[in-house]
Amino acid sequence: MNTNLKINVLPDKEGFFGSYGGQFLDEDLKKEFQKIADEFLKIKDDREFNDELNYLLKHYAGRPSPVYYAKNLSEKYGADIYLKREDLNHTGAHKINHSLGEALLAKKMGKEKIIAETGAGQHGVATATAAALMGLKCDIYMGEVDIEKEKPNVDKMKILGANVVCVKRGNRTLKEAVDEAFCAYLKEYKTAIYAIGSVVGPHPFPMIVEHFQSVIGREAREQFLDLTGTLPDCVMACVGGGSNAIGIFRGFLDDDVNLYGVEPLGKGEKIGQNAASMTYGKDGLIHGFKCKLLQDENGNVADAYSIASGLDYPGVGPKHCYLNQIGRAKYVTVNDEEALNAFFELSRVEGIIPALESSHAVAYAIKFAQENKGKKILVNLSGRGDKDVEFVLNKTRS
Repeated sequence: MNTNLKINVLPDKEGFFGSYGGQFLDEDLKKEFQKIADEFLKIKDDREFNDELNYLLKHYAGRPSPVYYAKNLSEKYGADIYLKREDLNHTGAHKINHSLGEALLAKKMGKEKIIAETGAGQHGVATATAAALMGLKCDIYMGEVDIEKEKPNVDKMKILGANVVCVKRGNRTLKEAVDEAFCAYLKEYKTAIYAIGSVVGPHPFPMIVEHFQSVIGREAREQFLDLTGTLPDCVMACVGGGSNAIGIFRGFLDDDVNLYGVEPLGKGEKIGQNAASMTYGKDGLIHGFKCKLLQDENGNVADAYSIASGLDYPGVGPKHCYLNQIGRAKYVTVNDEEALNAFFELSRVEGIIPALESSHAVAYAIKFAQENKGKKILVNLSGRGDKDVEFVLNKTRS
């Protein structure tokens, strides 16, 4: 690893991280997105804004989330495995971090509504929660397949007052939910804000979500040093769009710490069987930005698949593409079976039920531990598995 590389935090003025990112939109929408970028850059260092956000993160969301030494798992597999417990946040995942920030930004801009997409429902629940708190209307777009699969989260969104819009076209999963949410936003951008659920989309959304998720890495670095007196040898996190991963990576970019993004291999290596965009994707455009993108033989956006609804996006955040491009982070894969096994392993060995998304990172940590005895591994446990319990039990019975 070349630790002398300068890792940029913000994108350039055009919204690019290296050759990835940007803003591929029509001129009217570019003007609106520039307003969002300008307002964000103004408030991100504003004391009043940050005081309000930090108050909510601490007293409402429950931060800081702890770093936990998984003693039983460590003794079983031979390396020291630590978990950053984002699953303990209010709403059950890291998504509340940026949802609160985006809702506050919407209020500052005088918006009346938040429009969002969701896959596993964690971003949807977090957005609905933040909208309820801020007194904003909320439309959440979700694929029909995911609505059936993640019913507990759908019910929570409705209880919180959100309008859950069922997307019935295409594969009826996350990509189509993003498509529909984006189309809806194009019609309402003067009175609504699009609260995107990951570090994807056109500039300035990757920058905004990364900023609000960077709290994970800041906390984790300090906590790990307090707990062990050293930094971890490596940090691991699951990657779909990549918000939880970029959040924890941010705390260690300038350190001699190896970073691993764990992508979903799904059912196999063929296009359509997985959602491993970094591993099998090619440079392309989706939803107004450039990234590594799963494509078919004709260069069209390919279907993405993962057992974890929050990971089945055919693209990936531009900052991740940049970190991969310069060799600062490594992107690896875990298949459905390995993720399911890790789901049960963490549950039965540590008494912690992880989200299926997070189970991918746990699975790779277990594999890595067996081959790297004595190493210190920090895993971002991005969410809890309440939403997945019924689905997992039904799947393992079949």
